[in-house]
Amino acid sequence: MNAHDRDLSGKPAELAVLHYGDGDFVVLKPGRFVACAVTGVRIPLEALRYWSPALQEAYAGPAEAYARWKEHNS
Repeated sequence: MNAHDRDLSGKPAELAVLHYGDGDFVVLKPGRFVACAVTGVRIPLEALRYWSPALQEAYAGPAEAYARWKEHNS
């Protein structure tokens, strides 16, 4: 366990719930991370750069975002 797994109060880090917009997102339920829709890997909110407003899901990186785009556009 490390600092990224727990907050300073000793509670386990929680999954955030977001609404993904065109270029920004809104936090609906506070948390420290979201899960990549393709790989399931935890993405800290401060590192979140890739998401789909249409599908309302987050991606760990450009490869995952492209893989999901290909699934829905082929």
